[in-house]
Amino acid sequence: MTATLQTPRLILRRPTPADWPAFRDFYISERAASLGGPATLGKSWRHFASELGHWEIHGYGMWTVTLRGDDRAVGLIGPWTPVDWPETEIGWIILSGDLEGKGVATEAAAAAVKHAYEVLGWHTAVSYIAPENTRSIRLAEKLGAVRDDNAPKPEAYPDTLVYRHPVPEVSA
Repeated sequence: MTATLQTPRLILRRPTPADWPAFRDFYISERAASLGGPATLGKSWRHFASELGHWEIHGYGMWTVTLRGDDRAVGLIGPWTPVDWPETEIGWIILSGDLEGKGVATEAAAAAVKHAYEVLGWHTAVSYIAPENTRSIRLAEKLGAVRDDNAPKPEAYPDTLVYRHPVPEVSA
């Protein structure tokens, strides 16, 4: 599978252990509230280890997002298919608060959705979003995703909202 994607401003690459400090700092902060945080150090580590393990198990996963010319992890975005998820998901986390609202998540998530459909061969993709996470809801809508109240939800998150991503248009 493709371990690296590139957009005009970003490199999306397979996560490495060197990304742990950025991930940890996000998960132990209040910024992780919509993902069940802030988390303990141990829970943060387990979340990060599951990102690395997802790649080992599936051959794909959420990419570490970096700005071109800077290998610092600023986000995690991409395909996410835990064993207990009812559908294939495109997930996103912007680790670096100074980049929120700058279009990084939009650019990376659009590339991830396209990759999921065109390379992974997905026939559908959703994003599971906490109802209070208005920034993620806006991002999903900006990507063209539509709320699907009839979609199955992860059992552990019965109140989550489900946004369904359209199949990207094929460029001629």
